[in-house]
Amino acid sequence: MTPEKKQLITESFNRSETLKFYKAELLEADTDFISIKIPKMDLMTRKAGMFNGAMIASLVDVSSGYAAVSHYEQDCYVVTVELKVNYLRPAIGDALVSKSYVVKGGAKISVIRTEIYTVDDNGGSESHVATSLVTMMKIK
Repeated sequence: MTPEKKQLITESFNRSETLKFYKAELLEADTDFISIKIPKMDLMTRKAGMFNGAMIASLVDVSSGYAAVSHYEQDCYVVTVELKVNYLRPAIGDALVSKSYVVKGGAKISVIRTEIYTVDDNGGSESHVATSLVTMMKIK
């Protein structure tokens, strides 16, 4: 990924009011790969303390979108065509971390695999809590 493309992605990420609200952190941005971390807040959890499925799906969508954008050399805008999430286990931890990989990047359509993990603040283990397959379409 060129430094200019990385800067475009970082600036877009930092402008997002939603990502600011979620206190999201862009962990890594490379060609065909994006990783994002979101710390746990009460509004994101169920009564038992696990992350809400909607929060996981939201992170999948955002992370997959940035992964799709990372695939293209030029600046672009993508929209979600299809999103499927398999929840593997209760998402119990201090933060969610996404790891999004472009499986197939086409001229207009890209397929992205996003894995979601929970992590602990004490540097403890990752727990794989969701896996997804997302289709994105480049519209600009």
